[in-house]
Amino acid sequence: MDVLKQHRARQNRERLRAANLWSEQGWAFTNRLGGPVHPRIDHDAWKSLLKKAGVRDARLHDARHTAATMLLLLGVPSRAVMDVMGWSQASMTTRYQHITTELTISIANQVGELFWAAEVPDGEDDDGSAGALVPA
Repeated sequence: MDVLKQHRARQNRERLRAANLWSEQGWAFTNRLGGPVHPRIDHDAWKSLLKKAGVRDARLHDARHTAATMLLLLGVPSRAVMDVMGWSQASMTTRYQHITTELTISIANQVGELFWAAEVPDGEDDDGSAGALVPA
């Protein structure tokens, strides 16, 4: 939120500088006159961000898959994911959310704990590792 507030403050300064040339169109991210950011500039900024972050090259649209998958890993309820992502149909989750190896192992460990939970005699500690899957 702090970063978005800082962005809005910068944008308000741009609005004042542009004066009557500013075209208020309701965009959160604008060019210097209030219009939409040109797709080429947006594309170049995205590629620069990927390079600075030291991550693989990807399309901007791929970030939607990453965001949706991160929400899945965080355990965010599907209805909330739909709202955050701007989806009106739950079927979009199958297109954008991807099951990771870590998530599969976590699920398997939870099922393992359910089926193979050993009763621990009073006074002894259970480290919870019985039946747990260990990544290869």
